[in-house]
Amino acid sequence: MSAVPHASIRAPWLTSGPAARILGLLNANGEEARVVGGAVRNALLELPVGEIDIATTALPKEVVRRARAAHIKCVPTGIEHGTVTLVIDGKPFEVTTLREDVETFGRKAKVAFGRDWVRDAQRRDFTMNGLSLSSDGVIHDHVGGLDDIAARRVRFIGEPLRRITEDYLRVLRFFRIHAAYGEGEPDRDALLACIEAREGLRSLSAERMRMEMLKLVVARRAAPALTAMDDGGLLMRITGGVAYHGPFAKMIEAEHALGLQADAVRRLGALAVASTEDAKRLSQRLRLSNAETRRLDSMGHRWWRLSAMDEEVARRRIYRLGADCYLDRIMLAWARAGRDFDSKRWRELATLPRRWSAPEFPLKAADFLKRGLKEGPALGHVLTLAEDAWLAANFPCDAAALDAIADQAIARFRHDHRL
Repeated sequence: MSAVPHASIRAPWLTSGPAARILGLLNANGEEARVVGGAVRNALLELPVGEIDIATTALPKEVVRRARAAHIKCVPTGIEHGTVTLVIDGKPFEVTTLREDVETFGRKAKVAFGRDWVRDAQRRDFTMNGLSLSSDGVIHDHVGGLDDIAARRVRFIGEPLRRITEDYLRVLRFFRIHAAYGEGEPDRDALLACIEAREGLRSLSAERMRMEMLKLVVARRAAPALTAMDDGGLLMRITGGVAYHGPFAKMIEAEHALGLQADAVRRLGALAVASTEDAKRLSQRLRLSNAETRRLDSMGHRWWRLSAMDEEVARRRIYRLGADCYLDRIMLAWARAGRDFDSKRWRELATLPRRWSAPEFPLKAADFLKRGLKEGPALGHVLTLAEDAWLAANFPCDAAALDAIADQAIARFRHDHRL
């Protein structure tokens, strides 16, 4: 449709560095290579460029041959679909031969390799992802992506429902890309197609949904995008429970107030977790990692008890939970604080781990062995009693206080067990 000169974008990686080296390697002997997808989009929007994907007319075997001849590490990550990963200085670059779909059924689509840049662009998902950038700095637009980038409008290439039925993950990708790069209301045709295709979400693996949801919740305009999903009956099919849009928006506000980076698990908890049962269900539906599951479970565990907490009690919570889990839980309680959200107290509780670090319990087994206790269950019981007393006394460290705590713990144990 149009071509724009290189001067219109800033792409220093196009003229030097690993990407430029790969383009130079593949732009020879009758073959052509271009940068495609998100790198072109982000360069136009003057946003950070992460992964740089490259498309080429060269067949996979030829890409491998040239890479090996240039002593570039080559990994056949998806060679049956035309994708080879080249690694330079530890950085991977996916290089994919131009393709057109022969049969489309999700990620297992049958493809034929080709040399037609227009056909290759037309098989991609969204117009703003359908641009390609030549090594000479020319942007090639065969799908109307430049106009949509200028308007911050996310549209499917071609007929939306057809694009979605090729791979139902594109429903989630639509809302994620809109949340990250779009402005205003979602494209109406795309939104209606996503709603019509919502039953297709059942066919997606939990792992793929997890990947998209963790990216979506930290996107720039995640809150309105998630509301649109919920209004369309889509979000319930992913989380399996009630969506808490108010706490989600407040979580974002609290992160900004503290200068924290967006945290996907914490935001997911604000959106969908009010109890440990919610955390368990969400973990199963999205196949979350063990670490992510533990965080959500901790967030959902009696977070409401933190609403009446003073700083002395908060220190004990930090000691018991650890600073990271404490922050997760206090942030959820803060996000759900309702009218009390603007209270200065929440900011003070949330920043306490920055101002105070939990000390190590100073009494050890040896302190009780020298007092006549023997190895065994009784020793562990007395240590627990002593630790509880130490916390209740607000972490004393002087020898006299510690001696008194140790002696009282032994006395209490003997009294309770009539020893």
